[in-house]
Amino acid sequence: MNMKNDEYARYDGLALFSGGLDSILAARLLMEQGKKILCLHFTSPFFGDEKAVPVWEKKYGLEIIAVDIAEEYCRMLCHNPANGFGSALNPCVDCKILMMKKAKTLMAQFGAKFLISGEVIGQRPMSQRRDTLHVIRRDAEVKDILLRPLCAKCMEPTPFELSGEVEREKLLGIYGRGRKEQLALAKTFNITDIPTAAGGCKLTEKENARRYYEVMQKVQHPSANDFFLANHGRQLWGSQPCNKNIWVSIGRKQADNEQMQQYKKSGDYVLRIEHFPSPYCIVRHTQNLPVPVEELRIIGSILASYSNKAYAFFAEKKERISIKIEHEKAIERILVEPMRSEHYKELHFDEIKEELQKRKKNMAE
Repeated sequence: MNMKNDEYARYDGLALFSGGLDSILAARLLMEQGKKILCLHFTSPFFGDEKAVPVWEKKYGLEIIAVDIAEEYCRMLCHNPANGFGSALNPCVDCKILMMKKAKTLMAQFGAKFLISGEVIGQRPMSQRRDTLHVIRRDAEVKDILLRPLCAKCMEPTPFELSGEVEREKLLGIYGRGRKEQLALAKTFNITDIPTAAGGCKLTEKENARRYYEVMQKVQHPSANDFFLANHGRQLWGSQPCNKNIWVSIGRKQADNEQMQQYKKSGDYVLRIEHFPSPYCIVRHTQNLPVPVEELRIIGSILASYSNKAYAFFAEKKERISIKIEHEKAIERILVEPMRSEHYKELHFDEIKEELQKRKKNMAE
């Protein structure tokens, strides 16, 4: 967690801050009442941008710290979230409960009396229905300390409003999916650079859901490292009984290659094409077992097929391509012919859609 320069600074409230317009306005509404507010920007493999914090502070006149909840979030995600998934792999209700609970644990550290959230009744179909907002408040155990300034007048008053410590008449009663009132309020606060309405969570996107699903199903005790790695490049999984627990990540571009290197961990195999430009390739056994050499040969062939220059050299010279394999401190080399293989495939969302629907049905029953 990134602390402010004065780690003993005292605040009236802590605000959940996504970087979206609603979270900005919710914090500013309380600041207009003279309250000192610290915004908490949660980060994980699926959302959050710690590097944006200084920009947001300057742009929106807020105090913000980044709070890493990656490991807690991954544990929640992989253990059947109690309130289920949305359209893809998004556990929106349990996500908000986790954030609320984390924020609550930080209150004493900053001397805060209440929490703030930018939720609006009816704005999102899964996590911002009236009944769901009550579930979040109840299960996070924040009933008496949670303020939702944008829709406060649509809900019963909190103890802070009843006591007059927070002026209820200066809070709002926004309802539904429209943004007209939020945009008008932003104008009064001189906020001209309006963030997009999208939530920014990778778990809501089908392209990413199919990246994460096999990690959740096959990796023994998945960690944030696994999901960060899954964010980059091609994700290939063994499609045969003998290799179903072998996971191959291959960079698509230079940015992938650079990012992937920081997620290499003990037990991984790193494959690179020698003498030609090469994607970065990490091979990981999900049960922490050795990867057989015959599988490494197949993977090496696949890797070589993604290098245009290596493939062209083989096609012209009929000479096999050298693949360098690093594992722990050992280095080996193998010669391969560039070719794709049905033994390793990228998962498509349609392949997991039926399974996700079954999960949702079982949880509903």
